[in-house]
Amino acid sequence: MASVHESLYFNPMMTNGVVHANVFGIKDWVTPYKISVLALLYEMTASKITLPERRRLNKLILPLQQGPDLTLGQFLKTVEECCPQTAYAVKLRLHEMADGELKDMEYFFSTLPTPFTAFDSEAYKTSVVGLFMRHMLLAYNKLSFSQVYKLYKSLQHYYHSHYAKPMDGQVGLPALVADDSDMDLTSTEDTVGDRVDKEELDTPLHVSELRSENSPSRGPLSQKQAEYFLARQAYLLKNDENKALKPAALQEELNNMLKFNPDFAEAHYLNYLNSMRVQDIFLSAHSLLHYFDRLILSGNEGKSNGDEGYGRSLRYAALNLASLHCRFGHYHQADLALQEAIRIAQESNDNVCLQHCLSWLYTLEQMKGSDSTVLTEDSVKMAAHFCLPYLASLGIQSLVQQGATQGKTAHKLMDALKDTDILHWKHSLSELIEISLAQTTSIWRMYGKSTMALQQAQLLLNISSLEPVNFGVQQNNTEAFAVALCHLAELHAEQGLYSSVSEIIQHLKEQFPPHTQHAKLWMLCDLKIQFERHMNEGKYHLAEPLVTAISALNKTEGLYRKAQVLKALNRSTEAYSILQQLQVHCEKTKCTEMVIRVMLSTAELHWESSGFSTALPLLLQALALARQHHLQSLASETILHLAFTQLMLGVPEQALNVLHEAIEPVLAHGAVMDKGRAMLLAARCQMAVAGFRPNGQGQADLRLAVLAVDTLNEAAAYFSKLNCKERLRDVHYLQAQLHHALGQTSQRNKCAMLFRLLDQELQSPAPPVSMQL
Repeated sequence: MASVHESLYFNPMMTNGVVHANVFGIKDWVTPYKISVLALLYEMTASKITLPERRRLNKLILPLQQGPDLTLGQFLKTVEECCPQTAYAVKLRLHEMADGELKDMEYFFSTLPTPFTAFDSEAYKTSVVGLFMRHMLLAYNKLSFSQVYKLYKSLQHYYHSHYAKPMDGQVGLPALVADDSDMDLTSTEDTVGDRVDKEELDTPLHVSELRSENSPSRGPLSQKQAEYFLARQAYLLKNDENKALKPAALQEELNNMLKFNPDFAEAHYLNYLNSMRVQDIFLSAHSLLHYFDRLILSGNEGKSNGDEGYGRSLRYAALNLASLHCRFGHYHQADLALQEAIRIAQESNDNVCLQHCLSWLYTLEQMKGSDSTVLTEDSVKMAAHFCLPYLASLGIQSLVQQGATQGKTAHKLMDALKDTDILHWKHSLSELIEISLAQTTSIWRMYGKSTMALQQAQLLLNISSLEPVNFGVQQNNTEAFAVALCHLAELHAEQGLYSSVSEIIQHLKEQFPPHTQHAKLWMLCDLKIQFERHMNEGKYHLAEPLVTAISALNKTEGLYRKAQVLKALNRSTEAYSILQQLQVHCEKTKCTEMVIRVMLSTAELHWESSGFSTALPLLLQALALARQHHLQSLASETILHLAFTQLMLGVPEQALNVLHEAIEPVLAHGAVMDKGRAMLLAARCQMAVAGFRPNGQGQADLRLAVLAVDTLNEAAAYFSKLNCKERLRDVHYLQAQLHHALGQTSQRNKCAMLFRLLDQELQSPAPPVSMQL
């Protein structure tokens, strides 16, 4: 069975190919590059090539014809990767013409087999190849003798510039612009505005084949080339930003394009997208307004819709301006632009635009910290009424996010997401499927179910996109992928797998360079992982500088980390002041997770002053909040704090009973640090229940003492995995005391030696074991 791409060459009914061929202008055709394409087509029909090679070459026909003109080196490299034999034949054909005389080029055109001169030609008259040959012959036959001579000299320069050495001083094809700009391809009097040949703007459709050279444009482009360039760059910015031109290079190309055609609306819109990449507020707003101004002035919409086209551009211009201000955090300006869009849409009775406005309205309310549940529910109902599945699904996902922060049960949220997933698959909404999986990952992380979060993140990373993938693009640079990869990095860091973390972060850096809009996600993730690692290892001097960087990306996280560092440095008064300010702020913004963490840190400050009884109300309040919002990981951590407080208050039996409630979820889903702390606390409770006394007085329960030894060994394994030397020092201290009480001299001496070595290495006084969890 013939491949789909073969029909572009042989099938006479390819309407799409005809449409593309008809938009070509005559003056775009007779260039040295197009002669090379013609030579390729001639050799494909004249020589015998295998079917796989023919199929690969047929895939190149449309990109080579419709894309920007390539240098000879790029052209030959592209053909050679598909069929080296044909590439060699094309090179010979061009060599005969360029190194011969003018009659050799004329002989090539006269002997060219076409659908009109050879009945046995494989190219049908109405196929893409047939139309291409027809345009070439028509344009060539209209040239005068002087123009044919100029074309021949251009072909010679085109061929020999490929083999010219850099020391020859030749700069390439743009040097021909001044010499050949007067060459006429349509009449003997008009001049051609385009160059005989143009440098490559960007790589054509098969990006992997032409990545070696990517030189910028130096003159005006044809309409076809400009539209191709804009469509390609816009597609890459949406789906794989790394393969698009760099912001500076793309800006230079757009400025060059707008210099020759300031009213090119699509160029202004791409300029807007490019400005958004570098967070240029002024230029992005400027370009967006210019886009709609040019769109209205061009009258493209008005031709088919009358005045409606003009009004439609106005209301969507206001809506886009509102979204732009939302992105930059200008909520007042966004609200004004949104109200203007709503007013114009109501006057025009445009329900679709009104629905988009309503979606942005509840989004704006969320950004400002207000409760937008009612607005979101109304938006979902109206979107379903007007059969707008994309907006309806976005609204449901927004409701799920709000429900998660408000303490809704997990099964209700997952049921809602399941319903939206059915909608996504029904309408092939690939982007929303990715968002749903990333949101599910975040919800499971918030609930403390690390295994489920890991599963959902892996599912997203291995999913196949439903979007048509062009230009060799893999759609993995969306925000959903960034969120999933950040979760994976944090999950691996919690288990002490820092080598895997570095690989994930490196991939994030490559996939989301610092200038991209989602780079802040991995930057904050990387800083938090580094901070926790330094804090676990007791390297507070390395953790302290990271606080400033974290604060620049997230002020709340930065304040919390600053309080942690101050607490570790025994600057309790300053830490307590920051924690109190942070708690007030988080209660106002309804950030429940941070409120609970602040309460736990405040309770630890009370421990340092032996205020265990004053810490109890805080811990009970934190436990109630965690259970109300179904935050299992924070609830388990709070229970550990409660058990430690009860141990210090002299009720170890009750502390051990409370600890058994939290130990299972901690060991199943908790971080390695939490597991180590839990086992260390369990061992201390077992020692206290056994009646163990450090001075050796009293009779201890040997069974519980032996159990405590095993528990301490497990805690030591966890702390060793994180290189947490301060905790290991505490473990070895308790182990030595236990072995001494049990009469195990050799084990006691070993643990005492390990304690001594760590104590000398740390060179800091060990805090009282009874004062920290």
